[in-house]
Amino acid sequence: MRTIREILRLYHEMGLSRRQIAESLQIAHSTVGDVLRRAESAGLG
Repeated sequence: MRTIREILRLYHEMGLSRRQIAESLQIAHSTVGDVLRRAESAGLG
């Protein structure tokens, strides 16, 4: 849960790219994309 929140914060508040977020959190960029896609479909933005 903490990682999801951090992904959303970095993307929306800091304006980082998916690859930058992946590097900073040491996760795959495809995981970042999946989280952002799911959040958008759930109406979180």
